[in-house]
Amino acid sequence: MAIDKITASGLGDGGVTTADLADGSVTAAKLDSGAVYDRDTPSTGLFTLPAGTTAQRPGTAYTGAQRYNTTLNAMEFYNGTIWQKVSAASSVLDSVTGVIFNSITSTLTLAGSGFLSSNLIVSFTPSGGSATTVTVTPSSDTAATVAVPSAIFGQSVGVVIGITVTNSDGSVSEVVNETVTALPSGGTVITVGSERTHIFKQTANFVVPTGVTLSNVDYVAVAGGGAGGSYFRGGGGGAGGIKTSVTGQPTAANGGSTQSKLTMTAATYAMTVGVGGTGANNYYGGSGLASSIGSLVTVAGGGGGGYYTGNNAGRAGGSGGGSAGFHSSPPAGAGGAGTSGQGSNGGDGSQGASTQCGGGGGGAGAAGVAGSGSGTGGDGGVGITTNIISTSEASANNVGQVSGGNLYFAGGGGAGSYGGGNNAPIGGLGGGGAGMYDYTTNTARNPGADNTGGGGGGASGTNNNVSSGGAGGSGVIIIRYTIA
Repeated sequence: MAIDKITASGLGDGGVTTADLADGSVTAAKLDSGAVYDRDTPSTGLFTLPAGTTAQRPGTAYTGAQRYNTTLNAMEFYNGTIWQKVSAASSVLDSVTGVIFNSITSTLTLAGSGFLSSNLIVSFTPSGGSATTVTVTPSSDTAATVAVPSAIFGQSVGVVIGITVTNSDGSVSEVVNETVTALPSGGTVITVGSERTHIFKQTANFVVPTGVTLSNVDYVAVAGGGAGGSYFRGGGGGAGGIKTSVTGQPTAANGGSTQSKLTMTAATYAMTVGVGGTGANNYYGGSGLASSIGSLVTVAGGGGGGYYTGNNAGRAGGSGGGSAGFHSSPPAGAGGAGTSGQGSNGGDGSQGASTQCGGGGGGAGAAGVAGSGSGTGGDGGVGITTNIISTSEASANNVGQVSGGNLYFAGGGGAGSYGGGNNAPIGGLGGGGAGMYDYTTNTARNPGADNTGGGGGGASGTNNNVSSGGAGGSGVIIIRYTIA
């Protein structure tokens, strides 16, 4: 069969000559032999390819088939599996930043190139398992973020996850492997979305797993409160010292300030929770013990309240203990000093023939009230509020003191007063124990509340009815962070 569509200008120097054209001898056999279509051509003309939209792609195609895609405005070819642009952008996944945590979603940041502008398919393939895909919109041609799907964060700790990206040109990247990691652990955990809070009411470890760094960690650390002074007219116990990074919270009256948030790298952190001081007959109230977050944060225990005999001054501490009242010489002592940035001073005791009264223990938010010579014992200083946890979470976990819709910590203990008057010195909001005023009974003195750092109330006994002051309340540590 003669071919009349090939001209001399369309041929190179191959085996088909102008003479072949002239005599009509370009046959199907010559075409089959490669004499025409395997030859280079010097033509400056063009070939016209089939053209159509993406929707008009043929239902079946052979490998190497070509067409012009009018939807994409690009040449494309069939690679045996999919249609792909002739000039397809190659997707490259260089790195994955972030952690795949077991049992909770997190966000990964992808870096590379060739992500294009839309419909980037991120594939997660567990070792030995099936892929789960998520389609995201890249933030740029070189960056994208993706939330880890439940089928992946539901995998066991230690499972290796292969991650690839496929761009909208159909180019698939190399694999980057990540390993499913355990969540930080320790204490009582409250999870709300990606925010996690750990409450430590007693000494324990907080473990940040290998490969994990926690940034912008908020905390409240409260030490144990001091016990109230003994005998009669004892000073109130000082509250445990407190530090917090939560912005917008009231700070300690004695030069306090909001602390910097923490960065916690992979390690085991000893969360030491200070216990409250113990009351003793005819002696100072015992001081509370310090609390600490590893080596990062330390707060001092509250000072014990003074007692009637001997040196009746309050003890220094996170917040100082109140001094005891005294009826003659030596004069009533001064309240104990608080620690700058952690608490306030204890109140001074009063001196008088029959109405001497102790001073209240210092609180984180205010100094203890001085005892009055008119028979009024000093109230404990108020603590400070925080919203690191909600009031409902605080009540459910028995931490802090909820009052008026606010959550308080580190209130000072009320003082003891001499005589059977009607004054009952109150403890400061934040777990401070009330002071005693009825010297005719030998009841247990009011302790500071545990898990608040509150100071214990002072005693009010007589020579024939010696009694110890109320014990200080134990401290607490709370940390809060967000899983990125």
